[in-house]
Amino acid sequence: MASPQRIESAMREAIRQGQGRGVGTRTRLAAALDYAVTPGGARIRPTILMSVAMACGDDRPALTDAGAVALELIHCASLVHDDLPMFDDADLRRGKPALHRAFSQPIALLAGDSLIVMAFEVLARAGAADPGRALAMIGVLGKRTGMPFGICAGQGWESEEVIDLSAYHQAKTGALFIAATQMGALAAGQESEPWEELGARIGEAFQVADDLRDALCDEATLGKPAGQDDLHGRPNAVRELGVRGAVARLDDILAGAISSIPKCPGEGQLAQMVRAYASRLVPAAARDRLLMPGE
Repeated sequence: MASPQRIESAMREAIRQGQGRGVGTRTRLAAALDYAVTPGGARIRPTILMSVAMACGDDRPALTDAGAVALELIHCASLVHDDLPMFDDADLRRGKPALHRAFSQPIALLAGDSLIVMAFEVLARAGAADPGRALAMIGVLGKRTGMPFGICAGQGWESEEVIDLSAYHQAKTGALFIAATQMGALAAGQESEPWEELGARIGEAFQVADDLRDALCDEATLGKPAGQDDLHGRPNAVRELGVRGAVARLDDILAGAISSIPKCPGEGQLAQMVRAYASRLVPAAARDRLLMPGE
């Protein structure tokens, strides 16, 4: 599995370069960039990207690092924008004030935009060693960020009167997991298409697990407001399937994810990674509910 230290080192260097030197480096916007990515949470998306690249040989580690950083920057930017009053109006993120609460709404909007631009700049800068691979990675990241298959499309579904649940989940949550598996393969010189299913299944599993956490955990446990799906009228697997049904669905998705891993030198390690994440995905509150009579 990818080293957390490797990911954090690459993230710190990207933010340092993004903040620049000299004039403007001590501005509130520069400070907001670091605030948006620290602390880093689980870094699950860059970990998956690096793990896939390592399973495929990781013969361009600098490009792998750039891809992992770029993907996490996009994810962090989406969190900054999601928390704004026009969307979730959240006060907390990762156990501290949401960026717009700490810095202001204008700074939050600009910070999110800057992180998105920085993501593509990081990939472009690292692409000199292998322009073909880098260009393909940029294409995947763009596709899974914007319209019609990216996280922007997923956010857009929340403004529709009728929501296509499958399209909503695949874009809002699944898109960056698909990007993780495909970009990891591309960084190591492999074709991206065989890795789409694995990313989609991991993304679906993460969405169901997130629904369980949102429905069953409190704000202190989540590090962000709880019960947001009910508050905003969003689809939720627990509401539709119940706790047992949602956990069973999660198990089915993860089993499918493992069986979908393409043939590669590190296939066994990837399967272990998916199993390891599976044990962490179901919150303790869900496990406790499963043991209760009548649940």
